[in-house]
Amino acid sequence: MSLSVEQARDLVFARCRVLETESVPILEALGRVLATEVRSDIDVAPFDNSAMDGYAIRAADLVGASESAPVTLAVVSEIAAGSYSELEIGPGQAARIMTGAPVPPGADAVVMVEFTEAGEAGGATHGTVRIMREVTSGENIRRRAEEVAAGDVVLSAGEEVGPAAVGLLAATGHATAEVYRRPKVAVLSTGDELVDVTELPGRGKIRNSNSYSISAQVIAAGGMPLRYPIVRDDRAAMREAFAQAASEADFIATTGGVSVGDFDYVKPVLEELGEMEFCKVAMRPGNPQTLGSIDGTPFFGLPGNPTSTFVGFEIFIRPALRFMQGHAKLDRPRQQAVLAHDVKKKRDRRYFLRASLERSSDGSYVVTLSGSQSSALLTAAHRGNCLLVMPEGEELFPAGSMAEVIRLDMEEGIQ
Repeated sequence: MSLSVEQARDLVFARCRVLETESVPILEALGRVLATEVRSDIDVAPFDNSAMDGYAIRAADLVGASESAPVTLAVVSEIAAGSYSELEIGPGQAARIMTGAPVPPGADAVVMVEFTEAGEAGGATHGTVRIMREVTSGENIRRRAEEVAAGDVVLSAGEEVGPAAVGLLAATGHATAEVYRRPKVAVLSTGDELVDVTELPGRGKIRNSNSYSISAQVIAAGGMPLRYPIVRDDRAAMREAFAQAASEADFIATTGGVSVGDFDYVKPVLEELGEMEFCKVAMRPGNPQTLGSIDGTPFFGLPGNPTSTFVGFEIFIRPALRFMQGHAKLDRPRQQAVLAHDVKKKRDRRYFLRASLERSSDGSYVVTLSGSQSSALLTAAHRGNCLLVMPEGEELFPAGSMAEVIRLDMEEGIQ
């Protein structure tokens, strides 16, 4: 009996566990999940600093300043980013200041250079400046601890590290981050018909594309693929390969050999080495799907047809790998779209069709099949950007009706 997609997914997650944590350089933490909270070791910003190139002044000195009635101030110092001045700005004085430079004592605002005009060179150490507008106290100043104070939590456990988070880690003194480990995924393709991609296939042979497409999907899901040599349709060879994979990987993904043919050995070998949970899911493409474990290592056997493999990975393995890495968001975004044409299907299975989603001129989304839906062809998956979900229980979905799509062009957690 075939399980529902939801039943199968629940069983997949039950076989998986969140992996251990490790400390990595912060650039290697990109895209991964923090295992511990991160606190700042300093105030950020560590001092009051200028948000603009201009002049640090006392706002009270510029009351009434305008283009027609500029105020002239004596420039008593010049402060570049990376330097500082202890000279206090008094009444009628200003300091030339650059973006990021510390605001000198006495100054309470910065006027942008665009509203100033250099005055006479003599009469003061740095000449004079004419200022042609009023400013308010605090204008163009970034205050100390404006972003975080020393000891504040900057990032929380469970957050995914993005580029901005990497910057925050660096700004708050963290050269490393404690994150959940990336799963090592054994990728094995089975079948006597397979040859390496460098070979020209002879009669009855095909290139081993699944090994590469699955490995690419593993990388896209945040995992580390361990790509094994082609496993021939030999029970002993398959037993040896599976046992090795279970000892080296956190998850095993295979393709081929999960049907009921005379040379489909995946299920009997899995039962011999470990446990088998199920072998069929009420879906298309990919009705034969096999879940089990070997020595506690989750095992998922995908069908041999490339599109069945691609879809099965997206529905079952990708969310499982994200779960193992501590992600809270496990599924890609879903949304409703208008069918551009009729779609027919068998009543008893859920279909995941390769499709293209586009936004029409009125703002609504329209979905169209992106090519042949043969499970042996990957072109429609390549050209499409979503999976069109056709639920069980219905056979005809007419043009103009609403349907659900899974956005393959968007990451998990996006609304």
